[in-house]
Amino acid sequence: MSIPSTMRAALLTGHGGPEMLKVVENWPVPEVGPAEVLVKVAACGVNNTDIWVREGAYGAADDPDEVASFGDSPIQFPLIQGADIVGTIVATGTEVSSSMCGERVMVDFGIYANNSDETPSHDYLGSFRPGGFSEYVSVPAENAHCVSTSLTDAELATFCCAYITGEHMLRRARVAAGERVLVTGASGGVGSGVIQLCRARGAIPYAIAGAGKTVAVKGIGAEDAVTRQEGDLIAACNKMLGGQEIDVIVDTVSGPMLQDLLEILKPQGRYATCGAMGGAVVEIDVRRIYLKNLELVGATQGARKDFAAVRDYVLSGEIKPLLAGTFPLEKLGEAQEKFKKKDFVGKLVVVMN
Repeated sequence: MSIPSTMRAALLTGHGGPEMLKVVENWPVPEVGPAEVLVKVAACGVNNTDIWVREGAYGAADDPDEVASFGDSPIQFPLIQGADIVGTIVATGTEVSSSMCGERVMVDFGIYANNSDETPSHDYLGSFRPGGFSEYVSVPAENAHCVSTSLTDAELATFCCAYITGEHMLRRARVAAGERVLVTGASGGVGSGVIQLCRARGAIPYAIAGAGKTVAVKGIGAEDAVTRQEGDLIAACNKMLGGQEIDVIVDTVSGPMLQDLLEILKPQGRYATCGAMGGAVVEIDVRRIYLKNLELVGATQGARKDFAAVRDYVLSGEIKPLLAGTFPLEKLGEAQEKFKKKDFVGKLVVVMN
């Protein structure tokens, strides 16, 4: 196949609003390193991390309001974001078999510090190096995984970042079959993924969701659901549970409800978090943590084994795509603004035309 020298790409030109995203027609097609492959991108999912990086919303240890990006080093602008890449290999590096050309692949977005399957990624495609909001992307060959499935490219692009993060949280929190798991932000990409991942491992998920979304999250697999914004959350959850206890809380929201979540969690329960959409700096009564012998777990992204688990669930049909909408590359800014409104269930995906 003939590979052009330039391509369409969405460039993040600096921290700020969606106006910092510029779609250009003549960005150089990336070179392919010896151990890399060139992927012609078909679809790429939109994630909260894309927006937080654009806004510089990750803060710092000594200043939670500092404009800062994800990862070990400052972002180098312009940057092509996009972690959830699905496409076809069109070229290989000198150390990679050319037989990979033509393979349809789902890309593991993680950048890893060593060869262990257990070590979480320390950065990711679309941050440390260019991602998939472009017509072509160069990725390490080991990150490009051949997939054979009837799912569309857009459907495949709903899984990677959200579900790997969810699998990582469940694994770190040691969620086992038969345990009850309360999931916040249950209609979002990670939350809806966690509901399915709980069912896949035999756990029983309950949901906290936004107004008007409880029926949808029960349709995904939640045993039952309550609305986050209405009334006494502790009382609502106790009524929902009917005397049963919550073994693990998987929290993607945090914010003011964190204290209530710790009250809902059973003694010796585990609380796992991967996000803070409801507010990053919160006030809690630390006594509830030690008096209830609670375990707190933080997780971000995932390890190679988490990607492998999600891929296997996808290919076996144990988890299903939750595609809420698609956008062309030229409307990436609109996609991110739609993402922030949280008025949908599942994932938004950018597709290449």
